Amino acid sequence: MSAVTKFAKSILPKRWAHAITQWRLRRAIRSFPVRTVNHRYGRHDLSVRLTDTLAEGWYDHDWPEMRELVFLRQGRLQSGARVFDLGAHQGVVAMMLAREISPGGQVVAVEATPHNADIARENLALNSLADQVTVINALVARESGRTIAFTATLNGQVSRTGAGEHISTVTVDSLAAQFGMPDVVVIDIEGFEGEALAGAFAVLRHGAEFFVEVHVGVGLEEHSTKEAILQVFVDHGYSCFVTPESRGDFVNWSADMPLPEERFFLIARPPFDGNNGK
Repeated sequence: MSAVTKFAKSILPKRWAHAITQWRLRRAIRSFPVRTVNHRYGRHDLSVRLTDTLAEGWYDHDWPEMRELVFLRQGRLQSGARVFDLGAHQGVVAMMLAREISPGGQVVAVEATPHNADIARENLALNSLADQVTVINALVARESGRTIAFTATLNGQVSRTGAGEHISTVTVDSLAAQFGMPDVVVIDIEGFEGEALAGAFAVLRHGAEFFVEVHVGVGLEEHSTKEAILQVFVDHGYSCFVTPESRGDFVNWSADMPLPEERFFLIARPPFDGNNGK
């Protein structure tokens, strides 16, 4: 961002500053040389439509196995499962999850940025997965049926200023009411994870398995704390496994263990077989 643009945004009304951000975003997307690439993501070969610089950096190369998928395969990520992928970006992880739970599985992918939700649908069509994955353009929050100001950048987040696109909200529980109780819930929503868990009471009681990317230092503190995220699962009797994002295997967390000081991954397993809620 140029010095002139920064200065202009600092003195303009919030809605004007937001308009500048959106204009720059649209210009960057229009000027990007769109193409389709083929890579191996973990153990899955997929075609991905590249339409912006962030997607290019994330998806234009092979991926190693994701530690969280390896761990979740030991639990409820099995053929025929129902998975909620919350914060699905352009659908690459949702497609990996769909392949993991084939045949017969279902993925509900929720993405708040309209551009990313649109590209996710294109990627599903490219890989013949549109019948197995449902994409919803919405924001996962503690209440459904509201609208929240959202900064729809290439990797958007809830607006810090109140200016932004007004995106409709859903809850984890409202998704369960519409699509059925999930076996696995994947949450990667840029610091808003505490708000999502506040709307997941029924699903937590039912006993879904959860993977949460806890955004320590990169958005979490505006809405919650890492201790509060963990406590949600402790209060429901879950076993928790954690690892820093940057390295290491998942370790069974105990009350005498400090939580990582950086962004970390959390997998929470229920104390029972959640199929019947007992």
